[in-house]
Amino acid sequence: MPTPHNSAENGMIAKTVLMPGDPLRAKYIAETYLENPVLFSSVRGMLGYTGSYRGRTLSVMGSGMGMPSIGIYSYELYSQYGVENIIRIGSAGSYCEEARIYDVVLATAAFSESSFARVQSGYQEPFTYPDKGLCERLRQSAGHLGIPLIEGVVHSSDVFYREDRTPYYQRLHDEQGCLCVEMESFALFHNASVLHKNAACLLTISDSFVSHEETSAEERQTSFTAMMQVALEAVEEN
Repeated sequence: MPTPHNSAENGMIAKTVLMPGDPLRAKYIAETYLENPVLFSSVRGMLGYTGSYRGRTLSVMGSGMGMPSIGIYSYELYSQYGVENIIRIGSAGSYCEEARIYDVVLATAAFSESSFARVQSGYQEPFTYPDKGLCERLRQSAGHLGIPLIEGVVHSSDVFYREDRTPYYQRLHDEQGCLCVEMESFALFHNASVLHKNAACLLTISDSFVSHEETSAEERQTSFTAMMQVALEAVEEN
């Protein structure tokens, strides 16, 4: 049944959901890649669609920015709509030379200073983890497509604009092994663990703290096609 944040009825959302942060990226994916996409929710402008890809039923829905937002949407998808798998497909800022603009990163863990998991269920550790099986499907998909993946820890930050002018990103890279920064995966992985579901995360490098390169808002919305294709091809029959 509908929730305060999602107007879908039961049965309207597939077992696997691709989840970009930007709802307009969800719209782009649905209209570009899915056959017969149907809008199942537009509450608060957070667009969600269900269609088919190569004969497989698939949904795509925006998460919004930050852990509180993806925390709400992913929790409801898992607990209220029977979703089994969520693959986050987002953008990230690189903390190192090896992760360059448009490179695709597969998160093997998410590090965060956030209190999200502690408040949600008492979890005290600074790392949360994706599902190994779902990550392996993404590796196989990338290999089949000939798209290289960079694998490693991502930093899930609660703060986009920091007053700290020191090179904190270098410390996070050196001490915690963080390749890049985004704002959602820690909470997504935690919700999946708590609810015994599956989650994974693919990120496209959109800007770099090292080279100071960056992409435009339009490019982030429509040009991260390698990441999208890897996620789409990884979806199994459901």
